[in-house]
Amino acid sequence: MRGWWREISGLVLPVSCGGCGRPRIELCEECRAELYGAVPRRVRPVPEPVGLPVVHAAAAYENAVRAVLLAHKERGALGLAGALGKALAGAVRAGTGQAGSVGPQLLVPVPSARWAVAARGHDPTRRIALAAAGELRRGGIGAEVAGVLRQRRPVADQAELGARQRQANLAGALEVVAGGERLLAAGRVVLVDDLLTTGSSLAEAARAIGAACGRDGVAHGGGQAAVVAVSPSAFEINRNCR
Repeated sequence: MRGWWREISGLVLPVSCGGCGRPRIELCEECRAELYGAVPRRVRPVPEPVGLPVVHAAAAYENAVRAVLLAHKERGALGLAGALGKALAGAVRAGTGQAGSVGPQLLVPVPSARWAVAARGHDPTRRIALAAAGELRRGGIGAEVAGVLRQRRPVADQAELGARQRQANLAGALEVVAGGERLLAAGRVVLVDDLLTTGSSLAEAARAIGAACGRDGVAHGGGQAAVVAVSPSAFEINRNCR
């Protein structure tokens, strides 16, 4: 109900730009350009966690991009998911454009803790992934969202944790749901997160995908898969569930 109320209220109440606060517009042209007007680029967190694949950035987490992500994630500006999904779609194209065709892009959201979803009233990463899949399909690229990851144990809030603490907090925390590996075998795996900081969440998600595919958490050269995170990053791994 909370999510529905936010969506309905956004239709009838005055809005302001999620990036700069300009009145009577949800996202102005200048902030749109900052969010998805640049060419996605490779980035690497320092220190780089073991198992983290090559990273392509959709946009830097600063200024309007940061404001838009926080507005969508923490303040319930759900209408911004479309613009964030467009940015993510660009990162997916950058991360997978050189790989051979192995079926559709399977966008797999990194799961949030249940308490976080309940507190926000929505799952921001899943919502962005759905928007990105739609954007990719409109561009002629097969894409679906596959919510096959889940938390196998509780994890602490990571906001105040450093890189090593985050790695310890997340080690072994994720798993693929029963039968999920069959879904992953149908296309190129694209792990989706809304933000890369230390890379710990995405490295753990990549490990869980590798475990479900009968591989270890390190990249292999046999197939193609992609791991993508919107603002600031998207990255590719050479592995699939085949």
